[in-house]
Amino acid sequence: MKSNSFKLALIQNKASSLKEENLKSTEALVRSAAKAGSQIVCLKEIFAGPYFCTVQEQSRFDLAESVDGPTVSAMSKLAKDLKIVLIVPFFEKRAAGVYHNSAAVIEADGSLLGVYRKMHIPDDPLFYEKYYFAPGDPSNPEGGFKVFDTSVAKVGVLICWDQWYPEAARITAMLGAEVIFYPTAIGWHPAEKQEFGEIHATAWQTIQRSHAIANGVFVASVNRVGHEPTAGTDGLEFFGRSVVYAPFGQILAEAKTDQPEVIMAECDRSLIEYTRRNWPFFRDRRIDAYGPILNRFINK
Repeated sequence: MKSNSFKLALIQNKASSLKEENLKSTEALVRSAAKAGSQIVCLKEIFAGPYFCTVQEQSRFDLAESVDGPTVSAMSKLAKDLKIVLIVPFFEKRAAGVYHNSAAVIEADGSLLGVYRKMHIPDDPLFYEKYYFAPGDPSNPEGGFKVFDTSVAKVGVLICWDQWYPEAARITAMLGAEVIFYPTAIGWHPAEKQEFGEIHATAWQTIQRSHAIANGVFVASVNRVGHEPTAGTDGLEFFGRSVVYAPFGQILAEAKTDQPEVIMAECDRSLIEYTRRNWPFFRDRRIDAYGPILNRFINK
C-alpha cells in the first residue's frame, strides 16, 4: 500500500560532450538524492549529452538509442540498485528513420514501466527539433499522453515544449497523475538575455505553476544549466530554475539559475483531494461545450 506522502528529486546539471562522463556524474547525483530519501528521481531532457538540436546535421541521428540500449539499461540497473523510480529522458531510435524525444519510466525493481514520447515538437532558432523527432502518436497504444502507476505514485511525464500546453497537463491529470514531471532543456539566446531573459524565465515558471493549480496536482520541472556552444552562433545558455509546485501552487523546492543542483520535495498526496474539494475545477468543467478546442483556430 502506498504511503500518504512521497519524496521526489530533480537532477539539475550540466552536460559535457562525453556520454560516459555524463552518465557517471548523473549517477553520483542520483545516488545522493536516493541517500537523502528520494523515492522518485527525474533527470533533465536528453540527459546523457548536450542539447544537440541547435543545428540540422544528419550525423546527429547516430546519437539515438533504442529503449533497451546502453543508456536506459544503465539507468535501469541504477534504479534497481537504489530501489527508486527513475525517469530517464533520452533520444530514442524507434525504427529506421523514426526517432523520438522520449522518457523511459523505470520502476524501483529496474523494470521498464513504459516510454512517453514528446507530443509537441518545436521548430525555432537553435531548437530545430522537427528535423530530429517524430511526435508521439495518440492513436497508437504506445503513444499519446500517459500515466504510469509506479510503486510510489501515479506519475505523468511531459517533455519541455509540452509544458506550454494546458491541454497536455489537463489530459495527463485526468488520466490520474498525482505528479506531472517535465524534463526540460530551456534556455536563452545570449544576445537576447539582457532584454528578454528574466521575462522568459518567469513565463516558464508561471506556466508550470498554473498547471499545478488548474489541475490540483504536483508539478515538477527539471531544467539543465550552463552554456552550450554551437559553431557559428552564440550557443544557448540554459537557465536552470528547476522547481516543484504543490497543488495550490506553493513552491516546494526551487533551484538556482547558474549551477548544478539536486532539489527535493515531500509531496503529501492528500493535498490533491483537499485542493480539488476547495477548487473543484474537474467538477465544474463544461465538457459539453469544449468541442471547439479541436479546431486549429476559430474564425468568426
